[in-house]
Amino acid sequence: MASLEALVSSLVPQARHDQALREDLQAHASEILNSHIGQVSESDVGYIADSIKRHLLQTSPNGVPALRFANLVSRLLEQPVLSRKHASLQFLYSLAGSAQPSVVPISLPSLAPPPGVQQSPAPFTPTEPVSASNPPRGKSRADILREYRSKTGRPQLPEHLLLRDTLYLLQGISGKYISFLPANGSEPATQLSFREDSKYSISAPCRTLVHRLAEVGHLYVRVDTFIREREGKAGVGMIEQSLCHHLQTQLTEYYRLIAVLESQMAGRRSTEDSDNLDFSQDESGLTLKRLDVWIQEWRLRMRMMSVCVEGSRDAHGGALVNLIRGYADNGDPFVRKFTDQLLEEVSKPFFVILHKWLFSGELNDPFSEFFVAVNPELAHVQYLPQSSPSGQLSGDGGFAGLTGDAEDLPGDREGGLKLWEGKYQFQKDMLPLFVGETFGRKIFSTGKSLNFIRYNCQDSDWVVTREKLSNTGGTLKYSDIAGLERSIDAAYQIASRRLFDIFFEKYGLLDHLQALKNYMLLGHGDFVDQLMDTLAPSLARPANTLYRHNLTATLEAAIQSSSAQNDPPDVLRRLDARMLEYSHGEIGWDVFTLEYKVDAPIDTVLDPEAMMKYLKLFNHLWKIKRVESTLSQGWMRIAGGARTFLRVPGKYLNFEWHQVRIVMAEMIHFIRQMEAYCQLEVIECSWKTLVEFVQKKEGDLDALIQAHRQFLGRMVKKVLLLSTKSGREENILNQVREVFTIILQFREATDDFYNYSLSESARRDAERDEARGVFTGIQRGSQHPPAHLPDILGRIRDYSSTFSEKAQIIVHALQSHSDLDCRFLGIRLSFSDFYKTKKD
Repeated sequence: MASLEALVSSLVPQARHDQALREDLQAHASEILNSHIGQVSESDVGYIADSIKRHLLQTSPNGVPALRFANLVSRLLEQPVLSRKHASLQFLYSLAGSAQPSVVPISLPSLAPPPGVQQSPAPFTPTEPVSASNPPRGKSRADILREYRSKTGRPQLPEHLLLRDTLYLLQGISGKYISFLPANGSEPATQLSFREDSKYSISAPCRTLVHRLAEVGHLYVRVDTFIREREGKAGVGMIEQSLCHHLQTQLTEYYRLIAVLESQMAGRRSTEDSDNLDFSQDESGLTLKRLDVWIQEWRLRMRMMSVCVEGSRDAHGGALVNLIRGYADNGDPFVRKFTDQLLEEVSKPFFVILHKWLFSGELNDPFSEFFVAVNPELAHVQYLPQSSPSGQLSGDGGFAGLTGDAEDLPGDREGGLKLWEGKYQFQKDMLPLFVGETFGRKIFSTGKSLNFIRYNCQDSDWVVTREKLSNTGGTLKYSDIAGLERSIDAAYQIASRRLFDIFFEKYGLLDHLQALKNYMLLGHGDFVDQLMDTLAPSLARPANTLYRHNLTATLEAAIQSSSAQNDPPDVLRRLDARMLEYSHGEIGWDVFTLEYKVDAPIDTVLDPEAMMKYLKLFNHLWKIKRVESTLSQGWMRIAGGARTFLRVPGKYLNFEWHQVRIVMAEMIHFIRQMEAYCQLEVIECSWKTLVEFVQKKEGDLDALIQAHRQFLGRMVKKVLLLSTKSGREENILNQVREVFTIILQFREATDDFYNYSLSESARRDAERDEARGVFTGIQRGSQHPPAHLPDILGRIRDYSSTFSEKAQIIVHALQSHSDLDCRFLGIRLSFSDFYKTKKD
């Protein structure tokens, strides 16, 4: 209602002071707005289209407008955006049928001369008042305004003087009558000041128009100041320099426009004193309104450039490109086109760096503007030479300087994995939005792979690879994003495939992985048996009495006497036997381990952390194999000596040996199920998954490292029965190791019982021989069973019960394990609920 009241007051001046008339007119206008005047009940688009076509045929019999209208209607009906097509056609049809008004509303004065009158208007008579009811006839708007200004006593400032000052303002320069006020802060000018003159005055509409035009000058000063600051500043990035260059190019075009406007203004002004010139009647001269139209496009340009300037003060490199790229998502075609042009120029340094990194693996980024950054600590660290693929380790020890023991070498070494993962870093905040994180990761991986191939692998076919990469695409630029994505995909695949070929064909990575499975994970069964049989006497001695050269000689003998001798020489030379750090009281079984040495570039995948996990797995599997071998030997002795035990009088020994055989069978079942679970269900299944990944040759070196880590992590978690509960990860593992200790103690007790049985059988035979008068040896006299037999039997019973209790605890813990394979191991250990029934 407030808007309606304001409209009535502006159209009917009498209603401003007559409230009754104003309310009556408002009520009448409300009735008109709420009525259905001008609306038709027919809503058929075809009907209204036919009506318009008939009207066009009546007005233009040649039929050309009707044909054009039919074409436009068909295009209109195909547009899904417009929902009220009938209303639009009805509106246009109503406009076509309405007659042009011939009478000017009474509330508005007639300022235009009647059509057809060519003579000059009559002079204005001051004694005759100008009113809305008696409008002047034959006077132009300029005449009426001039008469009004002369009546007020102070004329308006001539427009050419305003134009002169406005052109100065467009260049950021203060004029004679209008000037920029200096700002207090960093801005050069933020306010506009009009000079008060007693001779001339500036109307409010002119002030508003000048303010609009002065905005362009203010933005120009801001952009020009930014460019000048960057010209004299050190350390300005290449992307920012490119931005300044493009902005300077835009300002050069702006200078040309100002020059053209000044020339037009100078050509239209014939005399210096032009107070009586009527610029409003000039159809071709420069006016403030025409200047506003000329400058409209540059107002939008300056606004965009100013926004970019303000954002670039805190942005750098790829972040600056992202800032500009954010303005491209705009519905205004002009803004979108200007932003695309700006991005095309600004992103050129980015694509130069990208081309060098993507196709050569070199990072040439002096101002840190790329989304790939080099680690300052590793910037000057080069990859060390690697060993020959088929020969011996290099004299300097290869990548690690490893010709002997790692502990014998002074100083620390930089591993290939550390350089691969740490030398170059991916900066997500510097990644341009038009690239995307997926392609950004591919670019990062491609450059790293090429750098790795050149400087670590020292690939002699690098030139061939570079030629393949150079044929993947042309010049990289912002306007060809689809071509950029194709080039990235092609370069990524070529570099990744070449790196895989180098690792698996030149350096035999799969052979090394197979060797780790055969030796560190005890995959070579005959080799493990030979090694354990030959080392068992030595490892039973204290650890401080063992010497490494003896262990190495035994290792070589086990290799030569087993199928391991058929492995490649490069694999066998890396295998070594060593002892861990030992403390007082430990024996050889506690400190012995195998070691597999790797060098560059293999240590990128088989890093020290991975080799440490292999060492943990070997120690656990070696203990399982030791316990299994010990139980097997004990069972063979018991089974082979059964006839000897039967000759010993007394039924109690037969019962005790029967109990020993039951417990030993239970232990053999436990340890063999544990061994089968580790070898078949964990190691072999994990190995199958890794081999399938290797055969596909998909992904990059990061994917290969991740696949090997998953392979190794899965084995560590399942073989060592690790739990996911915090602080209780190795509870089951510790209990299994306690069971191993109990089994070994049980075996010692059964050996004592076996020795007692042998000695007792021999004593009884000697007594019988003496009774028959047969001399079979030295006369020993009458001997009775030693008093320590109850101690031996007590130890056997204690170890048997303790083993049963520990096995029950382990089975119960495995049944609630988070891993499915571990739960299945619990089922195999307690088949048919053996331990549950035994506990009950």
